[in-house]
Amino acid sequence: MSKQETDTTLDPTRWRTLFVVAISQLMLILDSSIMNIAIPSAKVDLGISDANQQWIITAYTLAFGSLLLLGGRIGDFMGRKKIFIIGLLGFAGASALGGIASTQGLLFASRALQGVFGALLAPAALAIISVTFTVPKERAKAFGVFGAISGGGAAIGLIVGGVLTEYTSWRWCLGVNTPIAILAAILAAKFVHESKAAGDKKYDIPGVVTATAGLFALTYGFNEAAREGWTDSLTLTFFAAAVVLLVAFVVIESKVASPLMPLRVITERNRGGSYLGSLIVGAGLFSMFLFLGLYLQVILGYTPLHSGFAFLPFSVGIIIFAGVASQLLPKIGPKPLMVPGLIFAGIGLLMLTRITPETGYVTHVLPSLLIMSSGMALVFIPLTSTSLHGVSGRDTGVASAMVNTSQQIGGSLGVALLNTIAATATTAYAATHTELGKMVQPFAVTHGFTSAFKVSAALLFAGAIVLFFFINIGKESLVETEGAGAH
Repeated sequence: MSKQETDTTLDPTRWRTLFVVAISQLMLILDSSIMNIAIPSAKVDLGISDANQQWIITAYTLAFGSLLLLGGRIGDFMGRKKIFIIGLLGFAGASALGGIASTQGLLFASRALQGVFGALLAPAALAIISVTFTVPKERAKAFGVFGAISGGGAAIGLIVGGVLTEYTSWRWCLGVNTPIAILAAILAAKFVHESKAAGDKKYDIPGVVTATAGLFALTYGFNEAAREGWTDSLTLTFFAAAVVLLVAFVVIESKVASPLMPLRVITERNRGGSYLGSLIVGAGLFSMFLFLGLYLQVILGYTPLHSGFAFLPFSVGIIIFAGVASQLLPKIGPKPLMVPGLIFAGIGLLMLTRITPETGYVTHVLPSLLIMSSGMALVFIPLTSTSLHGVSGRDTGVASAMVNTSQQIGGSLGVALLNTIAATATTAYAATHTELGKMVQPFAVTHGFTSAFKVSAALLFAGAIVLFFFINIGKESLVETEGAGAH
């Protein structure tokens, strides 16, 4: 073990560093769901049309998803602590701007700006954990905290969004980020240690342009597919552009001396399998929050706040089982946790296919949430660890960015695919069950949701198969590669 690793291991501020990173990660995860609850109020306040309401979410995800790889590289080269703090302060400013937005254009612009700074912040946060924790048991605990926040934060965001919207204003769903981000930046300046990649620090400009434009085209294409359908000319144009740009990106990365995303990062089977698994999980799990939230509010008549609290058992389950996963990971390795975890989560989703407008929360929703959360907690923590398996210090930031990029693209793909499936199933059911009279609409809509849940469950089972065949590291490999990122 090198002197630097020893120093880092003995560093008394490392748990404070984790606390700071945890705050920033929670803020980012909350922001992905907190605005969902606030959309109806913001629409009324700023006169936003139904056609444009999607931009409250999409402006953020487009900027975030398409700039993550660049954000990871900037952190590696300029210093992860420096970029982490810049990301926090920028996120604080963008959130404040959104909170006082007087027009829809300003709100959309502020959400895009949040995405830009989030793309700097997210890879730096994960890279900081990777280089700070070099002892296997401690690293497993650190990833356990990070995984619990990543898994449970979205449900907490729905609750916080419900409380703020109901008792203050939708504007506080954005404004609440500002003091949190500033506090995190102050703590980061004190407790986070600087780390950079060694060696050549040239930026791969052709790679930046093709990757950013390609990811933007792909994310926008999925968004258009959800709105206008898969055969819409604009959807197909963006998908075609994405294919051309991303193929060009891979060719460029194989040729240039200092690539934005070195192919060695994704061609190692454990990391490549982790990113593919992460993409599938993002696509499969997104439907649970989207369609179950709609079921609770539209079909069962829950208020936004009530609906947010209905997801609380999911967060609690994630947090409890994240602790279990972080204890077991150094003892048994990642695969024995991840594969059964995804199978469990898939079973939980299949249980949700039994809901109807006449079933209750306690009997049909709660058991599914508990089973899904226990399964997903066993996936999130090891998946974060295997995503960074054996990566060199030079590539820690970009490998971290790939974790978020794969989840982001998976989520975009998921919403487009599953929205289309749900809408088609709803229409078909309504046409063939006219005998239900007034009740045909709620039954048809719920049938659409359950059809999406079936496909989501199939995606999670497919993810389990991918991870079973790709992941071949055991607990001893996790020990051997600890500190690989400490440069």
